[in-house]
Amino acid sequence: MNVEALPFESGTETVALPFTPFEHQRSAHALRLQHRFLVLVYHRRAGKTVFAIMELLLAALECTRERGRFGYVAPMLKQAKGTCWDYLKHHSRSIPGCETNEAELQVTLPNGSKIRLFGADNPDSMRGLYFDGVVLDEVAQMKPEVWGEILRPALADRQGWAIFIGTPKGVNLFSELYYRALEEPGWAADLRRVSDTGVLSSAEIEQARREMTPAQFAQEFDCDFAASVDNVLFPLPMVLEATKRSLQAHQYVDEVKVLGVDVARFGGDRSVLFPRQGQVAFVPKTFRGLDTMQLVGHIAEFIRKWDPDAVFVDVTGMGAGVVDRLRQLGFPVIGVDFGSRATKSEAYLNKRVEMWASAAEWVKNGGCLPNDQGLISELTAPTYSFSPDNRMKLESKDDMKARGLPSPDLADALCISFAQPVAHRGIRGQLERIRSGAGISANDYNPMED
Repeated sequence: MNVEALPFESGTETVALPFTPFEHQRSAHALRLQHRFLVLVYHRRAGKTVFAIMELLLAALECTRERGRFGYVAPMLKQAKGTCWDYLKHHSRSIPGCETNEAELQVTLPNGSKIRLFGADNPDSMRGLYFDGVVLDEVAQMKPEVWGEILRPALADRQGWAIFIGTPKGVNLFSELYYRALEEPGWAADLRRVSDTGVLSSAEIEQARREMTPAQFAQEFDCDFAASVDNVLFPLPMVLEATKRSLQAHQYVDEVKVLGVDVARFGGDRSVLFPRQGQVAFVPKTFRGLDTMQLVGHIAEFIRKWDPDAVFVDVTGMGAGVVDRLRQLGFPVIGVDFGSRATKSEAYLNKRVEMWASAAEWVKNGGCLPNDQGLISELTAPTYSFSPDNRMKLESKDDMKARGLPSPDLADALCISFAQPVAHRGIRGQLERIRSGAGISANDYNPMED
């Protein structure tokens, strides 16, 4: 990260920027040059904001495209101005010909590139724009659609890059992006605990440790995504361990097959088919924008091919129609009302939390999960509490959406497969009778993609 002799576009003028990077910042700069998307999980006071400003300045000065555009996005515009604007003005003063616009919170560089501050609390201010590079700061406090619906499309036509920076704050968009970046091509991640950087003195670290709770210190200085979340049925370490397990086919081939189906309630939600056999949950199938009959076709075809011993379908909203039609076709599916009374124990407020608790116990006792970042986030996100009569209740989908979390469609589909105990029920024989004598033709099914 060369900040002492940075060439302008003409190649004849140099500028000294008042910044000496730490080693972890130099490493992050190298990662950014090698990967399009970079997730940096840094402890408090590790220099995240200053690093982000320098990356934007360097990239903007080196940009050879016409009208280069770069952005810094904080959870709120007021927050962006308070934490970043002074840094941006200070470090850009060393660049001759640089213009500052206080009203727009924007800096224009000599080559025409612009760096502007935005707030994720006003996503419409970024709609329709394009970016060559963008920094998302404190991503844990942003709604997922800011990235997925606005900023990611804004990078598409110019193949722009993105840096996500922050400190863990439970399971949310930031944690999902971090674990995605560990595996996906084109992505990179770097996690730095306070013991990794040398930014703070040992005396300051020890004083902070004494004055903070263990959970606070683990979150803010040890960058532990699960530190502050103790009221979840699926702790993150437990789920991650389950994604690393594997069983050979002979270890589960004789076990009961169960299919869980979560039916989309709204246009943005997904309908999910989640197959599970014994201690193995397989990769789910997801569908968007289907009407009842289209979804029934996919479910029927899945049942015909996989021959599960039981099929549990969420009857909320559209689900009731799906169950009715499947039964008309002769499939012995079981409708489950998430809000109905728990059947296994009076300790649970309703059926949904009972199924989630059963699924969590299954994972704890050796269940194998697919390594799906969406599923990981959904399982570990909902919190639980207790009703006035001391029964456990699970955070609702609506409450999760209110705090910026997606609907846990994948997780609900997995958990509904634990609606009740299942034995081998001879469903294969029933299906054979249906196919041979009930007048069901191939036109009643929509072939599924392999």
